[in-house]
Amino acid sequence: MFVKPEEVIDTIDVRPGIKAADFGAGSGFYAIPLAKRVGPSGKVYAFDVRKEILEVIRSRARALGVGNIETIWTDLEKNKGSNLKDESIDLVIISNILFQLEDKHKLAAEAFRVLKQKGKVALVEWTEEEKPIGPKLANRINRKDAEDIFVGAGFRFEKEFNPGEHHYGLILIKP
Repeated sequence: MFVKPEEVIDTIDVRPGIKAADFGAGSGFYAIPLAKRVGPSGKVYAFDVRKEILEVIRSRARALGVGNIETIWTDLEKNKGSNLKDESIDLVIISNILFQLEDKHKLAAEAFRVLKQKGKVALVEWTEEEKPIGPKLANRINRKDAEDIFVGAGFRFEKEFNPGEHHYGLILIKP
């Protein structure tokens, strides 16, 4: 089973009206179902470093009648890279991007900065098993190291969840 975004969203108990950020949104794998779940009273900010992929999200959202997604082109490894206000977000989803980053600690710090108190990070990353899909084993971040990066940024580990056979999932909370 590959990751199913709706099941991950169920696991993290997303409610209507919240503000969420999708760090490394890609083509909207999470952003679009997340926007549907938070509803018209909520908001989803979709961040990516590739402008062309953000246009894919905008097009898909328009086609589906989803109007509560704001796409933002940015580098999340920069200080205040999201340009969001401090403590303005309820949930940050970070999926399949940690392994790509040079400065994973800056990403964790940015998530901490933008989250409200008791806000959550849902982290989904590739397991440490060589598979025919996904990044090379040498590039993957093991579960313990990923948790340590976010705990080091000030988060508290809440729980682990199973997003699919090729990934692990962590929920971390801002105290």
